Formats: sequence, structure tokens, C-alpha cells
Amino acid sequence: MHRKLSEEDAAFQQEMRDFFTTKVPQDLRDRWAGGGEPAADDIRAAQRLLNEAGLAVTGWPTEYGGRDWSTLQRHIWLTEMQAASVPPPLAFNASMVGPVIATFGSEEQKKRFLPATANLDIWWCQGFSEPDAGSDLASLRTTAVREGDEYVVNGQKTWTTLGQHADWIFALVRTNPDAPKKQMGISFLLIEMDAPGVSLRPIQLIDGGHEVNEVFFENVRVPADQLVGEENKGWDYAKFLLGNERVGVAPVGSIKRWLANAKAHAQQITTAHGTLLDDPLLAARIAELECQVMALELTALRVAGGSRDGKPDPASSILKLRGSQLQQDVLELITDIAGPSGLAWTSIQDELAWASHATATYLNFRKASIYGGSNEVQRQIISTGILGLKG
Repeated sequence: MHRKLSEEDAAFQQEMRDFFTTKVPQDLRDRWAGGGEPAADDIRAAQRLLNEAGLAVTGWPTEYGGRDWSTLQRHIWLTEMQAASVPPPLAFNASMVGPVIATFGSEEQKKRFLPATANLDIWWCQGFSEPDAGSDLASLRTTAVREGDEYVVNGQKTWTTLGQHADWIFALVRTNPDAPKKQMGISFLLIEMDAPGVSLRPIQLIDGGHEVNEVFFENVRVPADQLVGEENKGWDYAKFLLGNERVGVAPVGSIKRWLANAKAHAQQITTAHGTLLDDPLLAARIAELECQVMALELTALRVAGGSRDGKPDPASSILKLRGSQLQQDVLELITDIAGPSGLAWTSIQDELAWASHATATYLNFRKASIYGGSNEVQRQIISTGILGLKG
């Protein structure tokens, strides 16, 4: 595979680079690059700028705002956006529930939800994980009982990311507890967060931030027309959604930017023999990570867009696995470079201000090997779905 772009693709890359670096305000991109808890207003502002330019929901069908791009163009779009520190379109909207509604939803649901979802006029959150159903998602116990033209929902979701900002939640609920397999009898419901009986409780993380929540449903009445697709077929839609999610969790552009930052940070720190960047062990560690990122990028080019006929490409599990590992490796490198300065949990107003975010960011991204299907689950998919091994 040649890594040199054709003239057409190079022009496309420059077009994306120009847009992201000139049309998205610098101060917004600086805040995003600085790390810490994301600001909801920044995420909304960025997505609306992208949507206005037709760059927010590029993976959707073209009739709903998608772009008929090649796999390489989609990769370039995403990589340039990450490299410019532009907040990406909210994943819950752009790469999760949006494609599910566009593919499996009714015509009424498409008209009602897709434009608002693309423009982030509706903020979605994900109602999948439960206290005893995370990695083993099919064990979920939240129930939805059909009563006339409504479902009555009872149960609890947890680790609901950014749920405090959400207007709606897309939830997996059990509609047939007597199904012969636990993956059967699950449905995909769209629920308003301000519906009577829905409550939310924040979970404070180890880095002190509030990014995830618990969501409780107590006799919540949901109109039956908010069921996506067929009743008891929700597991199929969830697998489609998770396949798309895994493609998006190999942030090659972000990892490259973090690596460049790591080198710049190391150059700031003086040692007896120059700067920390001159240390041969550190240089070797950076070089090894750069090689691994290059391999990940090539794999992403092969896998992106591999979802066909509503079924995820099992190779997307490779991206999820390696993408999350490399994220953590690079952030651990930055934490090591920060050294004792990384122990500060309040902002440092000097040239080492980045160091005060290093440890918190590293700890936050430990979650990357759990969400989107744990890395242990990805290894099972790779062994059975790609290598053909039998357990």
C-alpha cells in the first residue's frame, strides 16, 4: 500500500485542513486541545459549524446529509479534524443513533429526528450499560412492557456519558423475558430525558470530573412509535451501532497530535545533557509509538467503511483494540514526561500548564479499553470472526 496521496486526495486533504483550521475558531480548538472536561457549548458550536458545511454526518446516507465519499476521504476528514483539535461531531448523534434511525427507523422517525440529530438540536445519550450488564450487555434487565400504544419502562442504566446534557436517550430494553436466548427479546427505544419517571444521578470520576451518570426509569410511559425497527430485534441494531462506534475509536489524528505534543513537552524540560527529548530511551519509546501509530493508520484505511448490509465488519474490533491501547500508551508517555508536575491537580499558570492535565487525562482514557465493547470482547471477536478459532 502506498502512503502517498493522489493529487485529487491531496487537494481534498488541503480542503479539509483549510476548513478546520480557518472556519472553526482558534479559541474553541485551543480549549479542546487543552483537555479537561468538555464544554457542552463548544461541542454544540463545533457540530453546527460542521453541519452547516455538510461535514457533520458524512457517514449517513446522502439523502439525510451524508457524503458519498471514498473510504480514504472519510479517513482524511476524520484525521484532519482530530489533528486540528476540532471537537468531533457528538458520537451518540453522528455515529451511533443517527445511522441506526437512518437504516432501521420509520419514515416518521427519520423526518422527526435526523435533521435535529445532525445539527445537535437534539443531544442524545446512550442507554446500554447497566450495573450487571456492561461487557455482558445482553444480560440487561431494564424492562419495557407494551400497554396499548405505549411501553412502560422500568430499570436502570449506568455509565451514561454526558447524560447531563442530553435531551433524549436511545435505550436497549427487554421486551420478551421468555426469549430462548438472552440476546433475543431486546428492543431499541427512543426516550425523552424529561419524560415523567426518568431521573439522573451524576457519578464523580477519579479525576474529579463529572462525565458519566446513572439513569433511572420508573414507570416511564414511552409512545410505541418511538420503537426503532421491530420489537425484539434491538440486539441486531445494537451490533450495527457498536460496529460503527468501534470504527470511530481509533483516533489516529488525535494520537498523532498527542505524540507531537509529547515531543514538544519533552523539549521544554532541561536535563544535564540538553533536554528530555535528547534522552535516547525516551526517543526510542517515541519512535516505537510512531511506528505503531503508522500501522494503526494503515489498518484504519483497510477497515473504515467496512460495515455492509447492516452487519459490522469484524475487523473494526482490531481498530477498537489497538486504538484504545495506543491512546493509553501515548497518554502514559505524556504523564511520564510531566513527572512530578503531573501530580498537580490544579492548573499551573506557566509553561508547564499542560502537565497539570496529564495525569487526569491519562486516567480518564483508561476507560477506552472498556467502552464500545471491552477489549477482552474484541479479542474474542477477532479470534472467532477473523481468525476462525473455536473456543
